[in-house]
Amino acid sequence: MADTYDLVVLGSGPGGYVAAIRAAQLGLKVAIVERELLGGICLNWGCIPTKALLRSSEIYHYMTHADAYGLTVEKTGFDLAKVVKRSRGVAGQLNAGVKGLMKKNKITVVEGVGTITGAGKGGGKLTVVKDGKTTELAAKDIIIATGARARDLPFAKTDGERIWTYRHAMTPKEMPTKLLVIGSGAIGVEFASFYSDMGAEVTIVEMLDRIVPVEDAEVSEFMTKQLTKQGMKIITKAGVESLQNNGNGVTATIKLADGKTETNEYSHAIVAVGIVPNTENIGLEALGVKTTRGHIETDAACRTSVPGIWAIGDVTAPPFLAHKASHEGIIAAEAIAGGHPHALEVRNIPGCTYARPQIASVGLTEAKAKEAGYEVKVGKFPFIGNGKAIALGEAEGFVKTVFDAKTGELLGAHMIGAEVTELIEGYTVAKQLETTEVELMETTFPHPTLSEMMHESVLSAYGRAVHF
Repeated sequence: MADTYDLVVLGSGPGGYVAAIRAAQLGLKVAIVERELLGGICLNWGCIPTKALLRSSEIYHYMTHADAYGLTVEKTGFDLAKVVKRSRGVAGQLNAGVKGLMKKNKITVVEGVGTITGAGKGGGKLTVVKDGKTTELAAKDIIIATGARARDLPFAKTDGERIWTYRHAMTPKEMPTKLLVIGSGAIGVEFASFYSDMGAEVTIVEMLDRIVPVEDAEVSEFMTKQLTKQGMKIITKAGVESLQNNGNGVTATIKLADGKTETNEYSHAIVAVGIVPNTENIGLEALGVKTTRGHIETDAACRTSVPGIWAIGDVTAPPFLAHKASHEGIIAAEAIAGGHPHALEVRNIPGCTYARPQIASVGLTEAKAKEAGYEVKVGKFPFIGNGKAIALGEAEGFVKTVFDAKTGELLGAHMIGAEVTELIEGYTVAKQLETTEVELMETTFPHPTLSEMMHESVLSAYGRAVHF
């Protein structure tokens, strides 16, 4: 006899567990199925533990540059095992927190590999297998929140020894001396930043014409200069044609922009070339759930093509971000409970990269705004013009804003520099509220803060910047 629920959520990442909690708050009887650890990849192997690693490298950077602050550090060093242990401890603490939230909200946790065996409004069925034991679940509705995994290079499978995915890079057995990072999205750049600050010689290879290619072109240009200044080598318009673990290191053949190839030796390589959705072997084909390149197609309320089956997070369309998954989890849960939640506005989803320097953005880049037919006004303000940034010793970076010249609508905001990942939400709220330049100009920003640069960037777009 199957256990019966109003909702079963398949996957407990930041989309799945949030959906489960919201559904429980709305009075539904909920179960969540997880094959590994509650919290999913983000909490256990992604967003959170990587930030713990980056915090360690940030402090180490300050230690090695203590003299710039009038301080003396006689001897610097690090214990890699302790750095990793701290990161794993942070993940463990949050994993325990999610367990507590499941218990608090009376959500049944079913451990094992789940497969959807039936669908149709009110007729959802799942089979969960763990250690040879099978559990049958029945549900009126099912949310798929199985996330994604790192994409392998077809000619260079990751081995965990010399060729790593992000997961291997978070628990290194040894410190790389000469590291090759393939791919310059957020994951690639963050690990490049961590290992560079910890003393490794880092090379980044990117197929496109600039690193962090989803960002505004000026942000990419500035990031390239900063990482190069830090000692990294950046190769764009290039592709890795072969990657071999030779026992003592990695041999990589790279095809350059001019068509020539070069072969170099590295101690380790990190493959960060995108993700693959975890949509195989969960029953989608038999049910007829529509997908595009493996990603599940959904409507504005996260419904799939099959009644009673919903999908959220990285198994659906981009952007592939934890906070987007969480928001979709709320939308799906409320729709299942009979509500009418607002559709997610993708342009209002911020993106953050936690390298040194940090990058944060929301909305359209200047180029994308022009491509969309907007006549734009663009403002820009540098960190060097901000008193707080100078006092922090973090005077490199800028804030850029893009407005519709006709209506004053804030189309996009793009930042690079210290703590911009904390600042971006100000512009995100402004976009969600459909704020124009007038409201932003008339807003009072506290002094001395980095946030003043947000104000000045808006003023700059209209020729009114005060401090630069």
